[in-house]
Amino acid sequence: MKELWVKVEAAVAETEKLHLAASKIADVIITDDKAVSRFDKHEIQIVNKLDEDAISKLKRNGKKVAVRINIRRKEDEDAAASAAESSVDYVLLNCLDWRVIPLENLIAKLHGKSKLIAEVSSIEEARLMLEALELGADGVLLRVSSVEELNRAASLLKESATEIKLTLARVLLVKQIGSGARVCVDTCDLMKPGEGLLVGCQSAGMFLVEAEVHENPYVQTRPFRVNAGALSMYTLTPAQHTRYLSELKAGDEVLIVDREGKTRQANVGRVKIEFRPLILVEAEAEGKRLKAILQNAETIHLLTPETSKPVTALSTGDQVLVHISTEGGRHFGLAVADEKVIER
Repeated sequence: MKELWVKVEAAVAETEKLHLAASKIADVIITDDKAVSRFDKHEIQIVNKLDEDAISKLKRNGKKVAVRINIRRKEDEDAAASAAESSVDYVLLNCLDWRVIPLENLIAKLHGKSKLIAEVSSIEEARLMLEALELGADGVLLRVSSVEELNRAASLLKESATEIKLTLARVLLVKQIGSGARVCVDTCDLMKPGEGLLVGCQSAGMFLVEAEVHENPYVQTRPFRVNAGALSMYTLTPAQHTRYLSELKAGDEVLIVDREGKTRQANVGRVKIEFRPLILVEAEAEGKRLKAILQNAETIHLLTPETSKPVTALSTGDQVLVHISTEGGRHFGLAVADEKVIER
């Protein structure tokens, strides 16, 4: 789980309100050269230079220790590595010039030794640090000046560890419906068997469509691609928002989901819309009748708890994985719990 460290800027308005919000959201709150964990109230002593004798004394006294290191050159990177070897609990990194490469080097050297917390100045920078070298930093330290900024940071870290509930739906109908525009979503990621995108005709419930990961005698696998279905369907995106498939474009974010409900974000590399024969799948779960319109081809699979099944082989009574969303409607992709919407 990635950690959110927060330092409230003393000069901003509503400092007291920010401290109150941080006490409910942040994992660690920094005041002067001390940090306090929100969960166990344990104090973390921050030191601004690598002094092994001082660090050893603090550790003997039962203190958790964080060493803050400014990275300007290779020697500073070596100092950060030495800090981790001295058994400090955290290394706070402030990369002043080059940002990505030094962090990647230290992730490779220090992963599993000390936790790396990257100092950042924006939410965008936080995302970059959390994704560096795939593993990312163990957390970010953000100086915040507004509750809105704090909430955005918390949402970013929450997204990286989101799980959603999947349930079984019983197939009621499989019907060929002729040709139409369908969307292939090509991501900037590699998916493995059991992963895909959630799509559906209704925002109230979506089917888990597997990526093109299965080998066959006729076409190469496309592990970056989900043949997601009719362009008018919804897909679930990060922060539990919905988008129409027709809206997606290069650079947008989508939510990759596996059959256990674990999620991760990916960026769209391109969207390809072509006219193909389509098939309608209807299923029932939790008293709701759900629908999806997919391309009628053997390479499109719906996920089941143990495996997946081509839409061309689906039969009445088969069970597939779906996600049932919260009650209510959607306004430009945002859930509106109290709105009454009928989707057919």
